[in-house]
Amino acid sequence: MFLGIQSVLAAIITFFMMVYGLIAGVNFNDTVKAYKANVSSVTAYENTIETAVPQTDIYGTIKGHFESELPAGKTEKKVIVLGYDGGRADALSLLDDSADASAVNYLVSTGGTAQIGYCGGVNYPAFNKQDTSTAPGWASILTGQWADVTGVTGNSVPKSNDHLSLLTSLVEDQIIDDSAFYVSWNGHFMDEDSTYINEKQYIADKNLDVTFLDADDDNGTFASTLADVQNADCTDFIFTIFEYPDHAGHDTGFCIENPEYAAAFKENDAQCKLIIDAIESRETYETEDWLIILTSDHGGYNTGHGFLTLQERMTFIVAR
Repeated sequence: MFLGIQSVLAAIITFFMMVYGLIAGVNFNDTVKAYKANVSSVTAYENTIETAVPQTDIYGTIKGHFESELPAGKTEKKVIVLGYDGGRADALSLLDDSADASAVNYLVSTGGTAQIGYCGGVNYPAFNKQDTSTAPGWASILTGQWADVTGVTGNSVPKSNDHLSLLTSLVEDQIIDDSAFYVSWNGHFMDEDSTYINEKQYIADKNLDVTFLDADDDNGTFASTLADVQNADCTDFIFTIFEYPDHAGHDTGFCIENPEYAAAFKENDAQCKLIIDAIESRETYETEDWLIILTSDHGGYNTGHGFLTLQERMTFIVAR
């Protein structure tokens, strides 16, 4: 009964946001019905919106990979997470069937899995337990916990060190040798009120081999990540976040019918494919056990996110 009331209220709020979007000229007729149809058209998904998995599950997937036994013939484990900030779950429908230039299609066509995920602490249509915003989303992925535990209730909220990210805990526990965090948004660890500012100091105090590197833009983030995976002794755990979809969404609208948003998502995906190509070109690739994850922190609606619409709540998780 209560869930039914929440569903109705969520639909009403979405309706009014849609009307606002139409008046503002941003919405692109981005209705719940159209969104669900777009998500359903992605044949690679192994689940549905109703059975979406929490983005916090990524934490366990990464930790489990590093803690599992090495397969026969493998001598070292590696993980890379490539983030599509602001990437909506229906954006995968923008990608053609070719695996030549698409990271998502390449992973799926070579044995990977694609699932619909959710942010916000609980699946739609129940009300959010945390903002569908950048800092809470990535913090939930890196800690395996929602905001009621991490304290990251929004952007510009420093996380305490009571729940360290995998970047730090895996190194401190000597499960891996090193990790790296490549970004271009200052809100992660550069501003005085950034998410990981306390953890960054913790890393320095403990002299842990964890790299936090902030670039000027996505091209810089791409260059840093590419240089790392091309290094013979590349980092064991790499976490990279691209801002292409998020910037386009805030500027012109989060909607796959928006040409600028569509182009930004495709550019993000194409750069991730180049990084995967570089990984598979490594001389030691055949003896390395790689886990590659593509995911987003939140979706978006009109020119924003942070609230409770379906379009903001659904994410995607592609892994191989």
